Amino acid sequence: MKRKLVVGTLVTAGIVTALAAGGVKIYDTMLPPARASALAVFNAAPAASISPQALPDFSSLVQAYGPAVVNISVTQTTKQAAAGPETWGFSEDDPFYEFFRRFQIPMPEGGTPMRGLGSGFIVSPDGTILTNAHVVRDAKEVMVRLTDKREFNAKVVGTDPQTDVAVLKIDAQNLPTVKLGDSKSVKVGEWVVAIGSPFGFENSVTAGIVSAKGRALPDGTYVPFIQTDVAVNPGNSGGPLFNLKGEVIGINSQIYSRSGGYQGLSFAIPIQLASKVKSQLIRYGKVTRGRIGVTIQEVNQSLADSFGMDKPTGALVSSVDKKGPAAKAGIEPGDVILKINGQPVDRTIDLSGRVADLKPGSSALLDIWHEGSPKQVTVTVGEMVGAKLASAGNGDQGAKGRLGVAVRALTEAEQNTAGVTGGVLVEGVRGPAAEAGLQPGDIIVALNNTPVKSPRELRMMVGKANKVVALLVQRQDAKIFIPVQLG
Repeated sequence: MKRKLVVGTLVTAGIVTALAAGGVKIYDTMLPPARASALAVFNAAPAASISPQALPDFSSLVQAYGPAVVNISVTQTTKQAAAGPETWGFSEDDPFYEFFRRFQIPMPEGGTPMRGLGSGFIVSPDGTILTNAHVVRDAKEVMVRLTDKREFNAKVVGTDPQTDVAVLKIDAQNLPTVKLGDSKSVKVGEWVVAIGSPFGFENSVTAGIVSAKGRALPDGTYVPFIQTDVAVNPGNSGGPLFNLKGEVIGINSQIYSRSGGYQGLSFAIPIQLASKVKSQLIRYGKVTRGRIGVTIQEVNQSLADSFGMDKPTGALVSSVDKKGPAAKAGIEPGDVILKINGQPVDRTIDLSGRVADLKPGSSALLDIWHEGSPKQVTVTVGEMVGAKLASAGNGDQGAKGRLGVAVRALTEAEQNTAGVTGGVLVEGVRGPAAEAGLQPGDIIVALNNTPVKSPRELRMMVGKANKVVALLVQRQDAKIFIPVQLG
């Protein structure tokens, strides 16, 4: 039950460990002998014992912690047809057609009962399980199956679509568990292992390396994903991502795919973020997040030049909620947020995650770049209620030449409809403006943070501008900055 990301959108009870000169000792009378032995062998092995000439052996890790990975089967009701072999691209002449056809579920009248498949992992011996929110979305029944073939009906404790994390609970005791690691210490290039149920093939193991950290995806969330090249597929969703120490550092959540299957890019939710969500879901049944009421986008070199900044950094404010905390603090479109409570903001995702972690009602000190100079403002944090913290605009790269737009003044009715004062409507685009991403129908609201009230004002501003200008553009209901190189 893996979500596709396609461009244009995947503690064991009684254990006491003691470090001694001879390694790690394990005392547990409640563990099966085989698993106790596996844990002992795994924990006794030094984490950095792999020579540069040898590939790592993941067998002890899988034997020790594989039993804590579960298969999740979800019953839903939908009017959509069940997926048959044609869905996977098989023709009737294909030798695998009959094999995949057997996975199709009958379609009775009045709706189709569908069985969705996903993965999860046990984080406490009394049956608390972590998985993805999209795995159990709209579920009528959730069945959890362990590696020893036991099955349990699971209760959905809570879900958080914003981070795609869900907590389940089954009625059981003395269950095998995973160890949770430190996702902040993950290094790009290190080996990682995924265990899950791709296409329903339970407890499948795949391995790869961390490709990138803090990856922001165009899915409306603020999750700083761990990107890997581990092969994960539909059904791996909600399964654990392990490091070589046997610690879970992430929850496999998304894949980049144009086919629906693995194409080399997989994304996992950092476990520290998931753990925060888990704690709130268990305690309150929901997740509370801070909000300051801004829409932000990345600062590229062209935008940095247009604002007089030394380098591209921070989060550029493209629009402000007029009734939100940021507006009350005096933050305006065109400001660049450089720090929050002393912590540098290098990218938009840094700001989004840190604001979300703030307690509603608390104060946050923001260092901003305002009209060519640094400034500090204090914001009283609000609460995010059914809304996204911030969305990233698509500031496109600039191009060579002059502006190249045909514009006209907005009528009063058009201004009221668009919710702007002044501004000019783009009717034609060519040259550098077109290459920078300006489109007919866009409304140019400001140039270099100076409001544009008429076509004549726009011509004068362009004539006096330096090499690069930043156009604040309203496109439908969103405002974005678009840098244009004038030459």
